[in-house]
Amino acid sequence: MHQRTLGPDLHVSAIGLGCMSMTGGYSGHPDHSQMVELIHAAVDRGVTFFDTAEIYGPHANEELVGEALAPVRDQVVIATKFAQDIDPATRAPRGRMLTPDQLPQSVDGSLRRLGVDTIDLYYQHRVNPDVAIEEYAGAVAELIAAGKVRHYGLSEAAAGTIRRAHAVQPVTAIQSEYSLWWRRPEDDVLATCAELGIGFVPFSPLGKGFLTGTVDASTTFEDGNDLRASIPRFSVEAREQNAAIVDLVRGVATAKGVTPGQVALAWLLAQQPWIVPIPGTTKAHRMEENSAAADVVLTETEVQQLTEASSAIKIEGGRYPDFLEAQTNL
Repeated sequence: MHQRTLGPDLHVSAIGLGCMSMTGGYSGHPDHSQMVELIHAAVDRGVTFFDTAEIYGPHANEELVGEALAPVRDQVVIATKFAQDIDPATRAPRGRMLTPDQLPQSVDGSLRRLGVDTIDLYYQHRVNPDVAIEEYAGAVAELIAAGKVRHYGLSEAAAGTIRRAHAVQPVTAIQSEYSLWWRRPEDDVLATCAELGIGFVPFSPLGKGFLTGTVDASTTFEDGNDLRASIPRFSVEAREQNAAIVDLVRGVATAKGVTPGQVALAWLLAQQPWIVPIPGTTKAHRMEENSAAADVVLTETEVQQLTEASSAIKIEGGRYPDFLEAQTNL
C-alpha cells in the first residue's frame, strides 16, 4: 500500500485500521485471538497505521493492539488517546477528564499496555472546556521532550482550538469524523489543517457501516452492545430517509466494479493527500476490502458527482446522541 504523510514527517499507510470495535462497541465482544490474527493480516496487507485509545475497553484495546503488534513494532505507527480519568484498579471511568498534570501517569499506563517505549501519535481524545488547551499542549510537549511521545494530535477539535494548541506544541494530526454523510470538517477544520501543515484522520469514514450498503431499515442493533442503537441517525425512520446517500455511492461503485465502501473511502482519499481514513472492522474480508480502496482512483468527474450530490441530500438524524455531541469541541 502506498504511503501518506501526516504533518511534517509522520509516514503512514494511506488507509489505517481503527481498532476500537475489536474489544466491543458494535457487536458484543469479538474473540481476542481472532482480533490478533486480523491485525496481523492487516500488517501483511500493508497497513502500518493502527488506532486505539485508553478509553476503549477501557484499557483492553491498548493491550490487544500492543500484543498483536509486538512482533512488528518497528514497522508500524501506533496512535492512542487520552481524555477520561480511569481508575487503574477497576478500569472504570471516574466521570471526570484528566488534567494536564495527570498526563505523565496516563501516558505511562498506555506505554505499559502497548508494550512500547514511545507512543508514535498521542491524541487528546476530547477537549476539556474547563482547562485551557495550551496547558494540555504544554504537557504533551514535556512528554515529547522526555521521549515518551513522538507526535501530538487532537480529536474532535474546532479550528480555533487547533490554532491555540499548535502555537504551543506543533500538532501533527487532527482526528474527527468525516465521510460523505458527515462533512462538517469542511466548514473550517480542513482549511486550518492545510494552512498549518497538519494531517487529518477521518474516523467512521464509512458512516459506522451505513455507507457500505450493508445496513438498511430492517437491520437490528443490539441495545447495550451496539452503540448505533442509541444514535439518532440509525433510527428506522432515519435509515429509510438516509438510503439516498447509499444509492448515490452504490451507483458509482457499480459503474466502477468496486464496492460502495471502497468508493466512500476513495472519495476521502481524493480530498487531500494528507487525509488518512481509519475504517474499523472485526472481519478479515472487510479489512481486505477497505485496504484495497487505496488502489481505487476516482476521476475528477466522479469526485465532483459524489460531492455535489451528497451536498444535495438531507441526512436525517444526529451522528451522536445529544450528550455525546455535547462532549465534542466542534
